[in-house]
Amino acid sequence: MNTLHLKYAVEVEKTRSISQAAENLYMAQPNLSKAIKELEDSLGITIFERSARGVAPTKKGAEFLVYARDILRQIDKMEGLSVPENDERQAFRISMPRGSYIARAFTNFVAELDAQKEIDVSVQETNSMQAIANVAEHRHGLGIIRYPTDYENYFLDYLHEKKLLHEPIWEFEYLAVMSKAHPLASVPEVQYAKLSKFVEITHGDNIVPYLSARTASNSSVSAKTKRKIYVYERCSQFDMLSNIPSTYMWVSPIPEEFLSLYGLVQRKCSGAHHKYKDALIYEEGYRLSQLDERFLKKLYESKDKVSQKVYT
Repeated sequence: MNTLHLKYAVEVEKTRSISQAAENLYMAQPNLSKAIKELEDSLGITIFERSARGVAPTKKGAEFLVYARDILRQIDKMEGLSVPENDERQAFRISMPRGSYIARAFTNFVAELDAQKEIDVSVQETNSMQAIANVAEHRHGLGIIRYPTDYENYFLDYLHEKKLLHEPIWEFEYLAVMSKAHPLASVPEVQYAKLSKFVEITHGDNIVPYLSARTASNSSVSAKTKRKIYVYERCSQFDMLSNIPSTYMWVSPIPEEFLSLYGLVQRKCSGAHHKYKDALIYEEGYRLSQLDERFLKKLYESKDKVSQKVYT
């Protein structure tokens, strides 16, 4: 069995599309289709069911893909043994939510790297499901996920399924952030019901494992708000919050320097009960590097600073 074919199958499962998988693998679609067919013939099973909507694993195909991912994971680890250690190289890869206190920690961490040595740093601000995928598929060593406490069991089950460990970072109540010119900006604590007449800015790609996108959306903190703008980047959300006084957004506590920079205020909200958790995730057997430890130190410093400011 060609181990390259295993990589092909895992990529098709991830994208649910032969054409997208072929593009990601930098190969022609007919060649990928042929390789998957050869793999299926050699196994004597059908791995994927094909339809007009794309491809999805069969029952036996899903079982095979679990083994395929495990094999590829072990191969990666074996190949890593041959990579010479380089004390001069500062390598760090992480997926994290679009949280300002985390972004501040990352900036402080990078600022202290040795500019005279090689720097190889990768960060992706994304949703929790993509962060889990990035860590499970070895693209990033660490991930930080954010989830509503109401859905904690769904996420913990999914982490177990992906053979990932987790450590809690912080549990917090979402705050409403808005422009200083917002009609409710002068109110020390906003009433949840009064926000319904304003426009909510929200991240458009938040997903809960095992739940459909519609179910997750209907159960979200913004369910009662009929005026929404969906964004995917923090810069665009801050720009709109600053310049459109009728907008607001649910956020984890934001450092004062971000609020001052964009002319924003953050307010507690009575009656909302939007509790969230941030958690660190990594693979079973993963050993934290010195850079990992340095980042986590900055992360907890940033968390402690912003929590003391907001909750004391």
